[in-house]
Amino acid sequence: MKSALLTLLLLAGLAALLTPTAHAQDWAKQRLEESPRHGEWVVLEHNGRKVDAFVVFPEVAEKATAVVVIHEIFGLTDWVRGVADQLAEAGYIAIAPDLLSGAGPNGGNTSSFDSVDAARRAISSLPPDQITQDLNASVAYLRGLPACNGKVVVAGFCWGGSQTFRFATNNDTIQAALPFYGSGPTDPQDIARIQCPVLGFYGGNDARVNASLPESERLMKEAGKTFEPVLYDEAGHGFMRAGEAPDANDANRAGREKAWQRLKAAIEKVSQADAPTR
Repeated sequence: MKSALLTLLLLAGLAALLTPTAHAQDWAKQRLEESPRHGEWVVLEHNGRKVDAFVVFPEVAEKATAVVVIHEIFGLTDWVRGVADQLAEAGYIAIAPDLLSGAGPNGGNTSSFDSVDAARRAISSLPPDQITQDLNASVAYLRGLPACNGKVVVAGFCWGGSQTFRFATNNDTIQAALPFYGSGPTDPQDIARIQCPVLGFYGGNDARVNASLPESERLMKEAGKTFEPVLYDEAGHGFMRAGEAPDANDANRAGREKAWQRLKAAIEKVSQADAPTR
């Protein structure tokens, strides 16, 4: 009996360890469900393609700056939707497109994958041009909203951080690119197309990504572009998500709090600037 019980406990523990992190964020789901803000699903259409996206509106009297939120390599999770909700709480319109739309089983989106590994494999196969077009559609949708002041910034995390930096090379209408722990483009011709400031957010204990920063700084400087990376002491890769979790360590929690304040300040700076002319 004891042996059987021990086996069951071990299997339960193993199952917990194997539970996909992106699907186990009950705290993120609960916070989202308790939000008083108006969030809705929309379908973006371009070139015959349909993209599911989650939009959240702030409770403000004036037209607001808008933010495109690019998800991690896990796809559009409850945590990413929660980031959009928190941006709306701060006074901004936010849209989080599911870039895995149509790539899941039976043409589904992120929610159709049965594991993080399956979503990760699918996201690594997405055509770069399709990603750009999906994000262009997100920007166009936001600018078309009566509640938007015409100003749009882009922020992304991990895989989405790299896509944020890359998107800045392909869209000359956004007001700022805010990549979180994502590497930048390495082709000087791509860098030359960037028309907005790039403000980077990086964990101090993330040598894999941070090793790319000197090259990004060099390329951006040579091209006369603005790149302002900040490292948060002892925070790890993914500290924005990990720092929000109930069991967050001190470094990730502190990094997230400081980065969140900087993120809001960056968006507010865009909000206070003159209206875009492009």
